[in-house]
Amino acid sequence: MYYDYEELYSRPVTTADSDIPENLLHLSHSFGYDCGRRANLQVLDEHTLAYVAGNLLVLLDMKTKEQRYLRSCSGGGIGTIMSHPSKGYFAVAEKGHQPNIIIYEYPSLRPYRILRGGTEQAYSFVDFNRDGTLLASIGSAPDYMLTLWTWRQEQVILKSKAFSQDVYRVTFSTDNPGQLTTSGSGHIKFWKMANTFTGLKLQGQLGRFGRTALTDIEGYVELPDGKVLSGSEWGNMLLWDGGLIKVEICRREGRTCHAGTIQHFSLDEGELLTIGTDGAIRSWDFESIDQADCTDDSGQMELEPMNEMVIGRNVSLVSMVKSSSPESPIWFAQDSNGSIWKLDLSFSNMTHDPECLFSFHAGVIQAMDVSGNSHLMATIALDRSLRIFDFLSNKEIFTTRYKQGGTALTWAPSIVHRASGLLAVGFMDGVVRLMEIYNPKKLYGMSGVSNYGELELRLQQAFKPHSAPVTAIAYERNGEIMATGSADCTVFFFTVGASYEPIGFVNVPGPVQSLEWSPQSHERSTLLILCNDGHVAEVDAPEQDTDNVRSTYLLQGLEVRHFCFSSIKSSLKRDAEIARRQALKQKRLKERDARVKKAEDQDRQPTEEEQRLEEEEEEEELPPIYIPSPPSPLLCGFYSQPGSFWLSFGGYDSGYLYHCKFSEEQTEDPENRKDKPCTFIPVQDADEDPIRTVAFNSSRQLMLCGMHSGRIRVYPLESGDHQLTSMQAFWSLSIHDNQYGHVQQVRCSYDDQFVLTTGQDGNIFSFSLLPQEELQEALKRIKAKVPSPRIGLEADAAAPDIDDPTAYSIETAKQKVELDRMRCEAEQRKAERRKKLAELQGNFEHLLEQNNNLPANVRLHRVELELDPRFREETERMTAQRVREARRELAWEEERHRIGLKKLQERFWDSLVSETVTVVAFRSECRISTYRLLALSDRFQLAKRQTPTNRWLGLQERRRSIADSGKSPDPDDQEELEADGAPVRQVRAAQPGASKLAGRQAEKLRKAAEKAEKARAKIEKRKKEWAELYESKPSEDCEDPEDVQAIRSATENMGDFKLKTAKDFSVPEHLRMNAEKKRNQLVTLEERIYNQKTEMNTRVMDLRDTKVELLASLHSQLRRLQDVQERLPPSLRHPPPSLPSLLPEETPEKKLRYTRATLRRYNALLKARQSRHGGEEGEDDLLAELEMEGQDEEEEERGEEKSTKGSGSPEKPAEVEQEPTELEEEMRRLEEIRNLDLQDRLLQEIDEAVWHFDAELCLLRHEKLTLDIQMKLADLHHVTLFQELLLLKEFEKRENTLQGRLNASMKEEDELVAKLEEFKKQLELKRRDINKLQERERANAATFQASLGDNHKFAEFLTCVFKKKIKRVKKKEKTGDVEEDEASSENSDEESDWDDDEDDEGSEGGGGLDVRVCPPNCDPELFENTLQLRERRLDLEELLAEEKKMADGLKKDCDGLAKKAKIVQSTLKAAEGDLELFNREKQQKLNELDVVVPLRLHQIEFLVNGTVPRRLGSALVLNTAALIRVQGRIRELQQEKSQQRELYRHARQQHVTLLHEHRDMEANIQELESRCEHLMLIKFGKLVDLEALQTLSGNRSLEEMRQESRIREVDYTQELKAWEAKLCKAREVLMEATRQHTDRLRCMNSLLCEQRELEDKLNSRQKKMGAQFLSGRRADVESLRRLQELVESQAHEAAFMRQEISMLSHKGGHILPPPQSPLPPQSSVPKRSTLPHRTTRQIRVHTRLSSNQ
Repeated sequence: MYYDYEELYSRPVTTADSDIPENLLHLSHSFGYDCGRRANLQVLDEHTLAYVAGNLLVLLDMKTKEQRYLRSCSGGGIGTIMSHPSKGYFAVAEKGHQPNIIIYEYPSLRPYRILRGGTEQAYSFVDFNRDGTLLASIGSAPDYMLTLWTWRQEQVILKSKAFSQDVYRVTFSTDNPGQLTTSGSGHIKFWKMANTFTGLKLQGQLGRFGRTALTDIEGYVELPDGKVLSGSEWGNMLLWDGGLIKVEICRREGRTCHAGTIQHFSLDEGELLTIGTDGAIRSWDFESIDQADCTDDSGQMELEPMNEMVIGRNVSLVSMVKSSSPESPIWFAQDSNGSIWKLDLSFSNMTHDPECLFSFHAGVIQAMDVSGNSHLMATIALDRSLRIFDFLSNKEIFTTRYKQGGTALTWAPSIVHRASGLLAVGFMDGVVRLMEIYNPKKLYGMSGVSNYGELELRLQQAFKPHSAPVTAIAYERNGEIMATGSADCTVFFFTVGASYEPIGFVNVPGPVQSLEWSPQSHERSTLLILCNDGHVAEVDAPEQDTDNVRSTYLLQGLEVRHFCFSSIKSSLKRDAEIARRQALKQKRLKERDARVKKAEDQDRQPTEEEQRLEEEEEEEELPPIYIPSPPSPLLCGFYSQPGSFWLSFGGYDSGYLYHCKFSEEQTEDPENRKDKPCTFIPVQDADEDPIRTVAFNSSRQLMLCGMHSGRIRVYPLESGDHQLTSMQAFWSLSIHDNQYGHVQQVRCSYDDQFVLTTGQDGNIFSFSLLPQEELQEALKRIKAKVPSPRIGLEADAAAPDIDDPTAYSIETAKQKVELDRMRCEAEQRKAERRKKLAELQGNFEHLLEQNNNLPANVRLHRVELELDPRFREETERMTAQRVREARRELAWEEERHRIGLKKLQERFWDSLVSETVTVVAFRSECRISTYRLLALSDRFQLAKRQTPTNRWLGLQERRRSIADSGKSPDPDDQEELEADGAPVRQVRAAQPGASKLAGRQAEKLRKAAEKAEKARAKIEKRKKEWAELYESKPSEDCEDPEDVQAIRSATENMGDFKLKTAKDFSVPEHLRMNAEKKRNQLVTLEERIYNQKTEMNTRVMDLRDTKVELLASLHSQLRRLQDVQERLPPSLRHPPPSLPSLLPEETPEKKLRYTRATLRRYNALLKARQSRHGGEEGEDDLLAELEMEGQDEEEEERGEEKSTKGSGSPEKPAEVEQEPTELEEEMRRLEEIRNLDLQDRLLQEIDEAVWHFDAELCLLRHEKLTLDIQMKLADLHHVTLFQELLLLKEFEKRENTLQGRLNASMKEEDELVAKLEEFKKQLELKRRDINKLQERERANAATFQASLGDNHKFAEFLTCVFKKKIKRVKKKEKTGDVEEDEASSENSDEESDWDDDEDDEGSEGGGGLDVRVCPPNCDPELFENTLQLRERRLDLEELLAEEKKMADGLKKDCDGLAKKAKIVQSTLKAAEGDLELFNREKQQKLNELDVVVPLRLHQIEFLVNGTVPRRLGSALVLNTAALIRVQGRIRELQQEKSQQRELYRHARQQHVTLLHEHRDMEANIQELESRCEHLMLIKFGKLVDLEALQTLSGNRSLEEMRQESRIREVDYTQELKAWEAKLCKAREVLMEATRQHTDRLRCMNSLLCEQRELEDKLNSRQKKMGAQFLSGRRADVESLRRLQELVESQAHEAAFMRQEISMLSHKGGHILPPPQSPLPPQSSVPKRSTLPHRTTRQIRVHTRLSSNQ
């Protein structure tokens, strides 16, 4: 069976009732290739390739390059294609609403099968299984449906949603027929076709990436053993096994398998091939990949490819198909850069090089134009290629590539270039190139060159008018000006000639979308500029300025008219809605008028209904006015009349063509304008499919529109119809892809014979406007005409091209030239001024010299030489200004050096807490230095802030606490009970005071309530005390926590423990070490070292400060000593002590102190050094020399200071020596003695101060040496800890894994325990509920027995009624499972059958009485009570069954959780065991580390024969304090043992005493209970609840209701007597009517008997008489008919009576009698019950009469 292709394929759509022919356009050729579509290449035979081009399937012959086409049948495009394994069929999966999959037979191309209903919108991939019997398809958004077909039967066998995101591929496994794989955006899924008890099902398992990053998977392959090998975005291969990544395969040294995404895998004859976007094809060892596994925690395995083929640098392969010949190594590859490759993958010495069979544009076709006098077409795209096609001979004749992608292209009109051989091409970098086309045969034919093509391009000129992509190029109608538009919001104008010269540019409000010059019919030459943000501008053609003396190309005086589109679509919708409502209202008015007129025509008054309007629905609000933000994009536009134009918009404003006009007022800012169109034309079916491009034929009678959906439309227009009034009917055809193939350009050939279209899907189509016959005639011309080269072309030099994308644009270059010119002029003026200033300065200096040579009285003062002081002030001001300017100019350099200095300080100085400071003693060589201490790092501070955690230890402690703690009642429950009880008491106490009782009764009731309330409070208080007491009672298995801790400690610390070096050493939990703990130990050690060094540095610095202060004090004392010695004779003077100065190493901080003088001195030394040595020596020597100079200067300053002080006192004039008197001599001797004593004391103080300082320094030096030893030990310990940390880091990953497993097991165990406890609580509650229901059931049965009493004559009957099981209406839950519904329906059928059986059995029981009807002489109230009790019993049974079912479910859940808990416990034990083994291994590795322990000889007690052995490897090193503590602990344990024995003896005695007391208390309690029961029997006659008795109180509401019931009882008694009288009368009337009815029935019965006898006689006579009595039977037939009607009426009445009886028996209530005869129900039932039996008997008689007849 085959389908007819002519009936299936989609045809063009034309407007109804139009004269447009269906064959308006004929497809001529397809020049493009959608290379970005997945799997868009299939091999049908050795010479034919198939691929999708928009709405076409192209069959390409590789030899002849001929094309055959199959159109899409849905008109919505083609989703994907796939060839059958036999190559005898191929599948075409389409797009559109509910698309189909069409199976074509090859090579006949007849539709063989059509598969329907596989997806909603489009198919993304299809695949046949290995034997070709099944087909799998994947739908795209929104359903992503995976469907399996038996395609030959056109049936769906399985269907399932594949994923919630894009799915790229689906394939069958070649070795496992029941397995499939799908992959796509961020996922891969593995499917199996499984046979279940409900049939064949599709089960999917989503691949879990685990630690591997999530990736889109484009390619994969199924391996024979069920594993799947897939690619990744980063280029490695992922091996999947069981839904998980087994290993990630990469190349050596971590290199990826491909440099980019792996697009395709192929497993062919045991050879695994991969292709990637890097253009490489690699083959891999299949066995190595199949057995691949990771050897470490990285999860990767390194593997090198066996063979490799790199196609090219600009090649990106996306799919690959093998040749149809099984033995051929030829493959065909799809290149996303626009090529189809033929590859030989034999990987041998004879392998052919890759061959590019076909080359196309890659991606969006940016621009296209046609020649003005030939059938040539030029296209440009972002793939940087320019292609020229001959669409007459259907071939590409030229291709060239550039460094930048092309964005705009225009074929120069013939008025510009006579042969129409000039192309203007715009590029991404803003460059415009003028390319000249010529036929090389006519150029080179004369020179003897034979190697040429059909067409060549020559660069005529290149210029760069823009700094952004060029988006539009247009020539003025006279061919004198060319305009270019760009995304940089500028439009540039050039003069057209042999060389294009720039005129200037104008700025526009937005990026330019397109340009259009006014046609010849307009008076002025204007340019219409369309911006894609909705702005439209119009400028007049600028005048050609040849002088070119401007500094910029910006055209200042050019008038620009602006139009800013403002959306009116919402207003149009609002007006349409108002019109619709108005029309509906008018229609309703006409209908009402018609009804009124019809009534008047019938000579009657119209009714109110006829005069009333139909009820109008509540009117919705009118659509709001909406202005889209951002504005809708402007797609295209064209001139209509001067100043008027048409626009087409996308987005919200699509669906219309807007006719707009420039406003006369152009004073407003263009950015703020809001202009509305003057008219509009609605475009049919264009709300979501706007017009993107418009073109006209030469006569403007056909308007060609390219649509957003990839369709082309043709509108016939009338000649000269610029208002588009004739734009009504259209012809439409889907040609490009309907989803992403938006039409970019539509063009007509110069002779209007061809239409050409390009789209964003990369496709290029040519159509013929001629009928097929005329087309064949036109094609006889074979090929298009190529322009001839112009004269002198071969002599012209090649034009320079612009290759640098960063080159200056024309405007930028113009401004730069102008700037350079101005700078050159300024430099010339500066040079002239400097020269003149130099001359003036020379003259002035000469005058100054002459002035200085004059005599003093004649010489002029310097101030007198100033002509005007304002000149000097102005000079100073300018100098200051220049200084400020210089500072501003050097600010950046200053800031750079400052930041550099800051960085150096932060790196080498700020991080230094303490520099090495050395303090030297005065009289010895002793010295002490500080530690060079660095600040603690940020990492240290961060580690210090993080508190040490050990989650595993915490979890273990929590488990122990849970295990050790006993179950105790939750005190919150008691609090909740008390909280719930409090409001109840308040409500009871707060009853309203209004009462219907008498005062005495109310007072009595109040006192009883108060008494009961007090008793209740006392009872609750006592209960609370008992609850607290029982709560404080420990459980029987409870143990003292202190004892538990002591036992645990003893268990851990006693016994023969193994050393850490033992193989079976088990590391205790508190001694287990991990990287985090070790890191904390390192932090603690570093902090301790830092603190101790800081403390020592502080003490040394204090000592240094003491020395500084001491030196100052000694200098002061030395000055005093000098003063004293000046007053002594030289012979008595002692030599003053020499005081040392501070050494540079004692004040290192002075090294960084500098002043401007220091900097100047450093600069001078640097220059001197450079002048002497040429800068060869380093700067360290220079700094040392500078430091020495500083010290010399300080010494000189101190020497000058001393000399100044020595010479400070004025010299006394020499006095005449006189002989002193005795008194003066005595005073001199006393003064000399005093000075000598002062001299000795000063020298002694100086000596003592120096000695004390040296002693302090020696003591501190000794302490520092001790600290140095400790610091060295700490450093050794730090090294050990660091080694341990490195080792622990190696174990950290494994430890975290094991710890995570343990934590997960512990968490799961805790959750299971919590769930189990919760289920046990719920089970206990259910058991309580069951017991309560059973008690209620027993109480209900007891109530029934009590209602019967003793020896009731209907006891057996009522018992049957009570125990009868009746069918009850059950509420069924709505479920979505069909199987459960069927099962429930079957169960309900079985139950109904069982209930029917029960009904039958029940109806037969009870002595033959009907259990549904109260028997005579039975109390109706008792019968009704029995029915109510039965209903209650059935309710209780249902509730009990539900509770038991729920209890069974909970029990099953508990059992399941218990089993699961056992499994989890075993898993937990295994995890603990693994962790224990891991800790042993870790401890053994830690034992292998070497630890330095310095010991003295007296610390070594390991002696062999009294001597220390040479090797101490078997010795045990331990802390002395620990040994002493252990020895002391032995004595403590002996004392504790004796104490525990004494405590145990006392406890046994106390236990015996408590047992005796407990026995006595129990006997006393039993005696008191028996006495209490005896008293209750005496007083109450039975055992009662004393608490309930105490809390009993009068119920006010009950008393009020009793009082009210007494009053109502009296009223009701009187009313009842009246009704009983009425009832007696009614019964008498009923009895009389019943008696009459009975008589009539008896009469009718006798008549029927007589009738039967007569009929018998009549029958016997008829047999004898024959036909002579036939005429007399008519009367009998009439009477028989009447009797039959009577019997039928009585049968209906009997059925009605049965229905009433059934209602009475099921509902258990009375049915009120009719209002005419209000009789009691018990008398009516038996009367009516006799009627059905008699009626049945009458029916039986009637049946016998009919049979006799």
